[in-house]
Amino acid sequence: MIPQTLFKNARVLSPTGIYEPGWLLVEGREIASMGGGTPPAPLITEDVITIEANGWNLLPGFIDLHVHGALGHDTMDASVEGLQAISRHLAQHGVTSFLAATWTAPDEEINRALLTVGKVYGRIPGGATLLGAYLEGPYLNPNRAGAQAHESIRSAADHETAHHWIDDDMVRVVVLAPENPENLWLVEECAQKGITVAAGHTSATYDEMQVAVSRGVRHLTHCFNAMGVMHHRQPGAIGAGLTMPELRCELIADNIHVHPAVQKILYQAKGPYGMLLVSDCTRTTGMPDGEYDFDTRKVVVKDNIVRLGDGTLAGSRLALDQALRNFSANIRRPLSELWPVVTLTPARAIGIAHQKGVLEIGHDADLILLDDDLQVKLTMTEGSIVFQA
Repeated sequence: MIPQTLFKNARVLSPTGIYEPGWLLVEGREIASMGGGTPPAPLITEDVITIEANGWNLLPGFIDLHVHGALGHDTMDASVEGLQAISRHLAQHGVTSFLAATWTAPDEEINRALLTVGKVYGRIPGGATLLGAYLEGPYLNPNRAGAQAHESIRSAADHETAHHWIDDDMVRVVVLAPENPENLWLVEECAQKGITVAAGHTSATYDEMQVAVSRGVRHLTHCFNAMGVMHHRQPGAIGAGLTMPELRCELIADNIHVHPAVQKILYQAKGPYGMLLVSDCTRTTGMPDGEYDFDTRKVVVKDNIVRLGDGTLAGSRLALDQALRNFSANIRRPLSELWPVVTLTPARAIGIAHQKGVLEIGHDADLILLDDDLQVKLTMTEGSIVFQA
């Protein structure tokens, strides 16, 4: 018999509106039916697990496209157990799906990381589903390296190595600096393969971004960070992100990487379907202040900020539920309007909106319950409850 779970008395956030109160039935791993008011009487049986939602918000699970690590683990450790631990930590914060992000590093280290992602790929017991890899580098601009290892940054002139990575089914996003002419062929190759190409760690001009978008760039990695400053005569990559409808912009809403007023500007320009929240979380996430390994270097965590020894920001300690709370408070918009920035928009960014990111019949039962303070009360991944407060 297919297991069934019924959520009742929920504030159901659907793409067509809000059911308040509403109900939703899960059968197996999929959403089977949903509606407003009270559930039909035939659904309330001893064979159906019934969850009283207390009027809380029922919405799609968060999708975090940019996750480096948590709890002392990092994608680049190439550890099966590490990725599983990261997955379980994410589920406690409402994330039901994620991409494991790599760093710029020697080829063999990236190869090991991608191999491990392939071993863990898919549903993880007690955690979020691993959808694949987010290749952040090495094809970046060394002048915008940020915390990336400057000595390992290079162009995509070595076609063989680049093909090796993009032929790997695990790679869902490739981040590169499109102003380098040697990287443009890779943009087109990725676009043909259905891999999302992101401009990031870049000094691209607005004109160079226009060329990049015409070739297939559709994404902007952690908008405002590790890219040129927007000037009224030289709008650059930021100006492209704000004005070009083809581009979806990532935002790290920890109030450290981007000022709240600038977060509001981004939302006013892009709306909930043109931008998405990411964590860019590192191995320091969920850990106390102190010193931690970061490739061959060290980072110091103090006052919730992660920095290299020279003061450079090195990722975040952010969880996506906190990002949503921050963002909602900063721009003063309700959850009923904002929910796509952590669900449907990231799903669209990597081409999985037919399966995830929205509450629709036949979609995966990736669900979360948030209370009125946007605290996670329950996380369900593909029909299984993986966290309950």
